[in-house]
Amino acid sequence: MSVLGDFYRLENAELKPLIVSGPEVQLRVADSWLVENGAVRSLQAHFDRFTNWVLAEDSSQEPLLRGFFAEVRRLTPREGRWFPRIEYHGEQEPADRLHLRLREAPAPVESLVLWQYPDPDPRQSPLVKGPDLSLCQQLRRHANMNGATEAVITDSKGFVAEGALSALVWWRGNVLCSSDDQTNWLPSITRQELFEIASQMGIETRVENIKPEDLVKLPIWALSSLNGIVPVSSWVGLADELPTSSQLEPFTKRLKLLSTQVG
Repeated sequence: MSVLGDFYRLENAELKPLIVSGPEVQLRVADSWLVENGAVRSLQAHFDRFTNWVLAEDSSQEPLLRGFFAEVRRLTPREGRWFPRIEYHGEQEPADRLHLRLREAPAPVESLVLWQYPDPDPRQSPLVKGPDLSLCQQLRRHANMNGATEAVITDSKGFVAEGALSALVWWRGNVLCSSDDQTNWLPSITRQELFEIASQMGIETRVENIKPEDLVKLPIWALSSLNGIVPVSSWVGLADELPTSSQLEPFTKRLKLLSTQVG
């Protein structure tokens, strides 16, 4: 297996291995999740989100998607840690647009250091995962060069939207908060899971606008399907140390309980 993983394309209702050659394609839609020994959180939610994005662009894929997802389940390894990615390539023939990339998952992340990208949100399609994925990876590399592990994207008014490859939530006392719809943020499945957990625990939730200089006074979590909840330890140029939340352990435990077998 290469660093990029094994690549498959749906052909005649079956995912078949594909040798990649030529320039890298521009992803139109993508989605990914962590699989640990065959268990995954909210897999159907990922399939539903991918479906909505794809059909918004190309209704001809509708009869192919159910079989595609069944093939994805079939090929998902039941042992080890994996980070599969499903892809839609719009520039190819309609019957050849659905792909799977099977990748080994990177090591878990225990904490993050944030860095604010200095310009307003540079993404072209912030509400769909795929078109800006390469750009977001570049933003994270910019963060790395500035001594951080994640880049924070802000809108034209300076309000926090999300991380380059993560959703951000924070705590105001016992209230779980996140950005509201005034900013463009990718619909995060992990964020939705946390808000549902908070509701089950009787914890208040809130959406709001906030700027980095105010956010660093609060406990911050970075969320992703790969790493779940990752506490933010510091923010380059704003705070050498951020406060922590006592809710980390109970939320992490409840999040793990959402995992079910691929089937």
